[in-house]
Amino acid sequence: MAPKVLVSDKLSETAVQIFRDRGIDVTFDPSLGKDKDALLAAVKDYDGLAIRSATKVTEKLLEAAPNLKVVGRAGIGTDNVDKPAASKKGVIVMNTPYGNMITTAEHAIAMMFAVARQIPEANASTHAGKWEKSRFMGVELTGKTLGVIGAGNIGGIVCQKAVGLGLKVVAYDPFLSDERASKLGVQKVELEDLLTRADIITLHVPLTDQTKNILSAENLAKTKKGVRIVNCARGGLVDEEALAALLKEGHVAGAGFDVFAVEPATESPLFNLPNVVVTPHLGAATTEAQENVALQVAEQMSDYLLTGAVTNALNMPSVTAEEAKVMGPWVKLADHLGAFVGQMTDEPIQAIEIIYNGAVADMNLEALNCSAISGVMKATNPDVNMVSAPVIARERGVEISTTRQDKSGVFDGYIKLVVKTASRERSIAGTVFTDGKPRFIQIKGINIDAEVGAHMLYTTNEDVPGIIGTLGQTMGENGVNIANFTLGRSDRGQDAIALLYLDDQPPAPVLEKLRATGLFQTVSPLRFDV
Repeated sequence: MAPKVLVSDKLSETAVQIFRDRGIDVTFDPSLGKDKDALLAAVKDYDGLAIRSATKVTEKLLEAAPNLKVVGRAGIGTDNVDKPAASKKGVIVMNTPYGNMITTAEHAIAMMFAVARQIPEANASTHAGKWEKSRFMGVELTGKTLGVIGAGNIGGIVCQKAVGLGLKVVAYDPFLSDERASKLGVQKVELEDLLTRADIITLHVPLTDQTKNILSAENLAKTKKGVRIVNCARGGLVDEEALAALLKEGHVAGAGFDVFAVEPATESPLFNLPNVVVTPHLGAATTEAQENVALQVAEQMSDYLLTGAVTNALNMPSVTAEEAKVMGPWVKLADHLGAFVGQMTDEPIQAIEIIYNGAVADMNLEALNCSAISGVMKATNPDVNMVSAPVIARERGVEISTTRQDKSGVFDGYIKLVVKTASRERSIAGTVFTDGKPRFIQIKGINIDAEVGAHMLYTTNEDVPGIIGTLGQTMGENGVNIANFTLGRSDRGQDAIALLYLDDQPPAPVLEKLRATGLFQTVSPLRFDV
């Protein structure tokens, strides 16, 4: 059955057609984004939800959508999506951070010019029939020092365009490398230095606990007299009350704001000040940008629903379509390894260690980690998946560690999973053969070669004669067919294990008969999603 996607906000017909062309069953109803009750009633049967800013993806909406696998936001901002709730429900949240980068950067540059030359006020005055040339004395941008807070995707474009316009650019960004700064043609500085040197300050960072009010009253007071402030990034980065006071005092010469702490902004301390230019969050509002992000989100969601490729996800590691093809069997193996130890562990897990050896160590380990953790967690919560499992593990205080190793042993690559509880440690290793099928190759240090099936039986015992006969006879007498049978032991007369691949789940009375023989220390039925 084809995946189903609901488009609940305005998206271009070309983007909607992409879903159809890719074989997706798409419903286009942009009226739903503004009608939460109608959306709640409609969303339950869909695998994907494509939105802009009108649709609010709340915990309540997610509860009403049991089949939902992915939310795609056409644009960069996801403030309208409850991402923690989505992660707990196992729903991937994607955005399109690159489709509107140029448009937003251009808007910031435009705001600098508008503020520097008082263009909106001069425009209004001239339309009113006035000719106030002497009133609108502006300043040149050329030769001025521009302070860029955040030199990532959009900030980097602003840096390049500003350098081209003849500004001297200083940038504050904890993640900006010296090499990247040199390539952009900017000087990397600390925030304190930027505040005291910049003639114009423009912000290009997300709103986080670290960046909230990054231009606080205290930091604004450190700026040079006559500075101009531009914010086309996110509301809440600047203390609007403090900025308004400094604008009235004349310490700040002007400001250009496209975003506000509360939106839609019907009032603000910055409104109606003569030296302030404001726009209603138009950073991404160009025909080109809106089309780009719409096409991008349609492609990304289709790729995920059809191939498992994950692009621009905010709560899941990205996996390209090519990676998905190569990694598919390894992702499945990681899930099987996790499912084995998860089903064998009946006390709280304190730590999970995942060891990657050989060729697999060069793959996308974040995605493999998510699959392994998901396998472990499904034993106690069958509804978890690769998105929600890491969240649940963190909430439970489970320590996750990853180790890469160079090739060792007879296999080109393998994954080993170690789970620790307060009283014991369990380990299992597996590999993927050339036929693409996952295999278990070691359990608690004992080498084996076991194909993975949907129904399996794991037993442990002392290495003594009669084990194989007892297992075979008990299964046969009770109509349980053995598809594959694998044995292993640590040494003669020592610990031994058996792993049976069965056609069906063994009934409880059969398991009790095996336990009653007194030959087995462990008799554990296992189930795997193959």
